[in-house]
Amino acid sequence: MAERKGADLRDLMNTSVVTVQPETTVAEAASGMVRARVGSVVVLQGSFLAGILTERDVLRAAASGEDLSVSQVSAWMSKDPQAASPDMSAEEASQIMLLNGFRHLPVLDGRTVCGVVSIRDLFAAKIRRPG
Repeated sequence: MAERKGADLRDLMNTSVVTVQPETTVAEAASGMVRARVGSVVVLQGSFLAGILTERDVLRAAASGEDLSVSQVSAWMSKDPQAASPDMSAEEASQIMLLNGFRHLPVLDGRTVCGVVSIRDLFAAKIRRPG
């Protein structure tokens, strides 16, 4: 097994994941993000990851002129998002996020969402532990 530099995502991810269902309104999801002080909500279909709604998605929805108290998360979320595992290195997660333009990456343990890592989490870890 290759030796890794730095932390694994299990050490960096936010485990207080805000979750919603696809039929939740964008306004309700945005309110949950504000209350939890996070930039994304994980969208679950039952107990499985169906998508992610980020602050960028909420902004796109608001700019569309649609009524966000009626518009559903399913219309604006990123469906079937790429995900990471808790043992993925911060460097690998950073590369995935930068190459794809993501700011938030769900972390799955098997098929269960166990956290979300943000680009801010990864930068903070790098600042705390310079390479």
